[in-house]
Amino acid sequence: MTYSGEVRVGGPADVHELKDLMITKVAVGPMNNNAYLLRCRATDEQLLIDAANDAHTLLGTIGDDGIASVVTTHRHADHWQALAEVVAATGARTHAGRHDADGIPVPTDVLVDDGDTIRVGQVELTARHLVGHTPGSIALVYDDPHGHPHVFTGDCLFPGGVGNTHKDAKAFASLIHDVETKIFDALPDETWVYPGHGNDTSLGAERPHLPEWHARGW
Repeated sequence: MTYSGEVRVGGPADVHELKDLMITKVAVGPMNNNAYLLRCRATDEQLLIDAANDAHTLLGTIGDDGIASVVTTHRHADHWQALAEVVAATGARTHAGRHDADGIPVPTDVLVDDGDTIRVGQVELTARHLVGHTPGSIALVYDDPHGHPHVFTGDCLFPGGVGNTHKDAKAFASLIHDVETKIFDALPDETWVYPGHGNDTSLGAERPHLPEWHARGW
């Protein structure tokens, strides 16, 4: 079946099958958070992005093979409600942005900085530090050697705009700068965007609207 990226809490997961990587998207919790399970097709090693809520659903999606790692994109509580239970059940190593780790009440094994590489089997993900939604938010970029890039943006980029900066002009200026320079300027229009809530998008769909985002200030 064709991947749409449209999932709902209580509904089935959606699977994006790439040549080297399988991406399973599931929605969990009262804030309709997205969690993404990445599986290296060569080694079957798995990594979870955001153990947001509903450990039962996440562990069922993970299955008996477990996960090697779990990455928390940022410190906001709706993105780590199931983290402790998932780590206890799987023994996964935890990753989070260096400047957000102290706000996550589960110990972080690996502090992530801008440009760091996180591996899942033979697949490499590049972390991008995006400041503004939180001090230590990270996005993960998979530059697929067989196709276009894929980027997991947490709450820093959605269809229609960047993440919430709560009318803080300085925070918005920081976030829009980082998203432009590290995501839009670095990646092509074909890049698939997987946000922390809601439907997926592409950089090409969002790029024409950057001037509008600047003008409105959010």
